[in-house]
Parts: sequence; structure tokens; C-alpha cells
Amino acid sequence: MQNHEPIYDVRSLGAGKTLILGLQHTFAMFGATVLVPILTGLPISTTLLFAGLGTLLFHLLTKGQVPAFLGSSFAFLGGYAAVAPLMEDGSPNTEMLPYACGGVFCAGLVYLILSALIKGFGARKIMRFFPPVVTGPIIIAIGLILAPTAIKNCATNWPIAIIALVTVVFFNIWGRGMAKIVPILLGIIVSYAAAILMGDVSFEGIGDTAILGLPPITLMKFDISAIITIMPLALATMMEHIGDISAIGATTGKNYIAEPGLHRTLLGDGLATCLAAAFGAPANTTYGENTGVLALTKVYDPRVMRIAAVFAIILSCVPKVAFVIESIPTATIGGISFILYGMISAIGIRNVVENHVDFTRSRNTIIAALILVCALGFNSIGGISFTIAGATISLSGLAIASLVGIIVNAVLPGNEYVFPEDVKDNNDKFQTYKL
Repeated sequence: MQNHEPIYDVRSLGAGKTLILGLQHTFAMFGATVLVPILTGLPISTTLLFAGLGTLLFHLLTKGQVPAFLGSSFAFLGGYAAVAPLMEDGSPNTEMLPYACGGVFCAGLVYLILSALIKGFGARKIMRFFPPVVTGPIIIAIGLILAPTAIKNCATNWPIAIIALVTVVFFNIWGRGMAKIVPILLGIIVSYAAAILMGDVSFEGIGDTAILGLPPITLMKFDISAIITIMPLALATMMEHIGDISAIGATTGKNYIAEPGLHRTLLGDGLATCLAAAFGAPANTTYGENTGVLALTKVYDPRVMRIAAVFAIILSCVPKVAFVIESIPTATIGGISFILYGMISAIGIRNVVENHVDFTRSRNTIIAALILVCALGFNSIGGISFTIAGATISLSGLAIASLVGIIVNAVLPGNEYVFPEDVKDNNDKFQTYKL
């Protein structure tokens, strides 16, 4: 792809401007990255630490060629909600979170398996089992399942929630420059300020919080039900990964699927997720926010992303930052989630539309229908449980839907999907969060 706009080399910008560019990427990913631990109860500082470490690991495994930042993935929120839902008072479910992390770790292993298969057999032969008619409805279902949680959080203080929602929409549509890149962060800041003025925020105890300190580490645990519930979600996130890598390539004018190769980028993303989950942080994923910054600045040097990763690691060692974030009102999170969860479903619709899924074909209609009904229907009754060899296995609605979609797609005749290995992307900058 020809790019006729000026492209800047960081070597000509100097150390000071390069550091500022790296810090800008840190701010771009910050809002969405810290939102995931807020919604799940995982430690914020640990999340920032492993976002930084995961990004550096990704760059190592992709030969330092791909300008990507890895932040918290939203695709696993449904899995966390099923395995380790927040307590009634909104506090973390510390007993079950390690098991949820174990499930996410196993989901990361799915990336490694797909990476090895693509390396051995080529992308087109493997990806035909995961077409958009399967992954699109799964993504749609994730947002719909999470929607009631957003309403519940908003109900704690609707004025604050509405302020957050309106701010996000305003900057996403009418924002300019960096304001358009970080509308979620701005929504949190504006709503948080309003909550302070309303007296809904308490800073009691901030003086006792250390200025510097190591992030808390919680080792993952394994449970077969948690693994089966969360592991299938990797199918959606892997499809998202492929789209992200294509978007970065379209922005920079390089085909990263060919070089360093899709198998390497999947390997880097998967191992970063495994590393994070093993020590109590959420799954990682490549961030579209940072791709938007690439398009805005025309600075494509991957070293800028590595600088952003170092900033994230430094922030993780400042406990006062985590204290302030944890004091954000539930209603603010509800207002952000109100649009975020809906947009997750919208991305699923976009996945189906952009890949021209033909719903005049009965097989496609059947697959999508089965996925949506399984996801929403079984979720409404708490999933299903059964016993095998004395072990009780529980499947969430999302897990059932994913398995049914893959199996039915493989069994029904007429699978004509061909994975486009030299895909181009329209780089839609409205996507200000990641699944």
C-alpha cells in the first residue's frame, strides 16, 4: 500500500520528542487497559505491569518489526463474569479470580496451537474453521450478555453515569487530535470530577498509600469448569488479533501477516496473555487506540511502543495511581460500560458486514441463530453443569455457543470462507476499545 503522507523517523526527532511520543501511546491505551481490572476486580497495578511486559515480549517474538501495544482484552469480560462475578458490594471475588485467570491462561495456549498450525499448514487451511459467521455472532453475544451489568451499575447514580456516557460520545464524534483517541479516558475524568463535586468520592486513606511499591501478584489456579467456560473465547480474540495486525499494516503500508508472519504475532499475543494470567492480570490484546495514534502522528517506529511499555511498567509501581483509579464511582463505570458493551456487539455486527456474510444462505442463518440463542438462552439459566468421571463441569452460555458454532460450521455443507492472507483494512478510528 502506497502512503503519500510524510512518515517521521524517531532518530530525527531527538530523545525528548521520542519520549513524549511514547508517553502519548501510554495515555492512548491507559483508559481501556485500567477499565478491565475495574470491571473484573483484578489489581490495576498488576494489569499495567503485565501490559508493559507483554508488549515487550510481543516485540521480542515479532523481531521488533510490528508497532503494536498490548493492553487489556475486553473479550474475556463475559468469562470473568461467569467464573468470578463481583461480590454484592462490588468488591473483587478473590476466591474465584485465580481460577478465572487459569482459564485465561489456557485461552492463551489456544493462540500457541493456532500459531503452530498456521506455521505448519498455512493460514487459509486453518482459518476456514473460524469464519466470520461464527466469530461475529459470538462477539455480538458477548456485548448483549454484559449489557444488564452496565444498567445495574448506572442505576447507582444515573446523573454521573449519563455524564460519563455523553462525554465519551461527544469526544468520539466531535473530538480532535488526542481527544478523539482517548474518549473513554476523558469520559472517566469528566464523570469522576462531577462525582467529586457531588461528594460521591472519598479519598480517605490515600495518605497512607505508599508512593512506590511492587504490584500484587496472585498465582493462577486451574478448574476444569473455568477452563471450558473461558477457553473458547480465544476464538473471538484471535479473529480480532488478525484484524488488528491487518489494520496496523494498512496504516504503515507493510504486510505484517507475511513478515514477520501471522504465526509470530499470534505467538507473541498468546504468550503475553499466558504471562499476564499466570500472575493475576487480565488477558492482553493488540490495541486499536495505538493504531489510531500511529495514523495521527505518522511515526511508525516500533521503538515508540516499547517506550510506552516502559512507562506502563513504571506507573504500575506507583500505588497512589491505583488508589485513585479504585475510587472511581460504580456509576462512572456504568456509564462507560453502557456504550462499551453495546459497541462490543456492534463490532460483531461490523465483523459480519465487512466480511460480506450472506444471510440469504440457510447454513449461515442457522449457525448465527444457534450461536445467539445458545449464548443468551443458556446464560439466562446460569449455563449447564454435568459430571464426568466424578468431576463437575459447568459450561457458560458463551462456551456452549462457541462450541456449537464451530461444530455446526464444520458439519454443514457449503463452507466457502477463504481467509484473505493479504487483507487490507479501512482503519476505522471509531474503535476506541478492544475486545
